[in-house]
Amino acid sequence: MKDFFYAIEDFFVNVALAPLAQLAKLELENWWAANLFSWVFVIITMVAFVYWMLQLKKHSDNNEEDKSISSHSFL
Repeated sequence: MKDFFYAIEDFFVNVALAPLAQLAKLELENWWAANLFSWVFVIITMVAFVYWMLQLKKHSDNNEEDKSISSHSFL
């Protein structure tokens, strides 16, 4: 069973999180290049949020949502 957990550790340290270890090394050399990774995700998140809000507004303007006050039939 101990080997199983060592295999999981080996996978995450040497395979799955290896790109993040490279970013940690890069941060010592160039702060801007290391943070580019974070800024890309921030921009993607902002674009997705704006798209989602525009879709919600479009559906709200079409009156597609049931806005009745009743909640559940058993209440």
